[in-house]
Amino acid sequence: MTDREKILSRLDELNIEYKLAEHKAAFAMEDYDELGINKNDEICKNLFLRDYKGNRHMLVVLKGSKNADLVLIRNEINSSRLSFASDERMRKHLNVTTGSVSPLGIINDENDAVEVYFDRDLKGAERLGFHPNDNTATVFMSFDGISRYVESTGHRIAFINV
Repeated sequence: MTDREKILSRLDELNIEYKLAEHKAAFAMEDYDELGINKNDEICKNLFLRDYKGNRHMLVVLKGSKNADLVLIRNEINSSRLSFASDERMRKHLNVTTGSVSPLGIINDENDAVEVYFDRDLKGAERLGFHPNDNTATVFMSFDGISRYVESTGHRIAFINV
């Protein structure tokens, strides 16, 4: 079973409504704009970060139009200096590669090593888009749906203001 199938199966098990859109590979927000599927700022920006010593790993989810200010995020989550995690760390914790990070990948964090943060502005959104661990598709669902999904993996969502 592929990661995408595993994710969609979990969504079905949880009775979470979603729509799957297949498309050409989208690595960055600009790619979504070119594909014409980021209407109303629905696609989220997903950052996989690590602290200075590499002891903490964080998945930070923001509105696609927001600036990923690592200093502001660092202050919000009470961390040492932040940097983007390496491809090796992405594979180890979420089983994803660059351009495919999303909260749907948290299903692969069996050691509960990744902290999950959502920008408070996403709370209550009716439609948000995330890669299903591959950047040739986007899964659209409500904030309540993604929240239930993340919590079903044993992770807790913390909110930050970005």
